[in-house]
Amino acid sequence: MELNIHIPDNTAALFDCLQKGQFISSNSCNEAVRDMYDQIDDHFEALSVYFAQIGYTLERGNEYFYFSRVEPRTTLEQKIMRAYYWIDVLDLFKTYDETFGAGFRFQPEQILVEANINVMLQNKLDGLRKHFSDKDVRKDVLDNLIRQLTKESFLELENEKTNTYKVMSSWHYLERLIESIQIYDDTETEDNEKPE
Repeated sequence: MELNIHIPDNTAALFDCLQKGQFISSNSCNEAVRDMYDQIDDHFEALSVYFAQIGYTLERGNEYFYFSRVEPRTTLEQKIMRAYYWIDVLDLFKTYDETFGAGFRFQPEQILVEANINVMLQNKLDGLRKHFSDKDVRKDVLDNLIRQLTKESFLELENEKTNTYKVMSSWHYLERLIESIQIYDDTETEDNEKPE
């Protein structure tokens, strides 16, 4: 069986986007990104082989694509701090709205208004200060967070006039990351046996 190795003409553009650590999501507001998603989807096997030859692993998620890379050894502490950050981010948005996920639309101002009446949301937003600057006010923390999530292609500005953001399919990556964390409760196992 021979692998169809037809590489799309816009492979350089695909590579340029993915090698920056960005995700290509099927539900992007940007038509060019949706076209890139379709190109990768149509030629996934050929592109996987092609990119593997130059040291990149093309990964398929739930309606998104990204490059994974073999990272140099990082310390356990760095990995734990990064995991804490993503837990805090997802916790904030799920506290704002339990249905927050891919396809969800929101305006940052709505989160700030809700934080004024919801003490739990207020605390979660204040807790994110440690990841940015302790001196920032809530609005600055939220603006920095949204700017970062947009840069990393988890969010897109859908409507500039209304300042409405759309959550990309790549959000599933963050959810999957958090769901992969397994915590075992010793009180639930007999004789201190760990589940397999």
